[in-house]
Amino acid sequence: MINIFDFEGFQWDEGNKNKNYIKHKVSNIECEEIFLNHPLFTYYDEKHSVIEERYYALGRTDKNRYLYIVFTVRGKLIRVISARDMTKIEREIYLQ
Repeated sequence: MINIFDFEGFQWDEGNKNKNYIKHKVSNIECEEIFLNHPLFTYYDEKHSVIEERYYALGRTDKNRYLYIVFTVRGKLIRVISARDMTKIEREIYLQ
């Protein structure tokens, strides 16, 4: 299990800095906000952790946008792989 308080920031580079906005209209700031708001639920993604450990998170932005984020950890940085709005089922799970 990861501890969100162990992280010092986020890794944004040419490979991931605009990808989520182009595909799902989720900004980098919104991605970061869910890690600072509560509740935040993080889960280990065993199926997709072949090359590097991956996790997914269910959380909300400051404006109550409910997001599903896939991320990995590099050192003390969170690297967002993908971000999108939660599905109806994911949102129901998050709100319970």
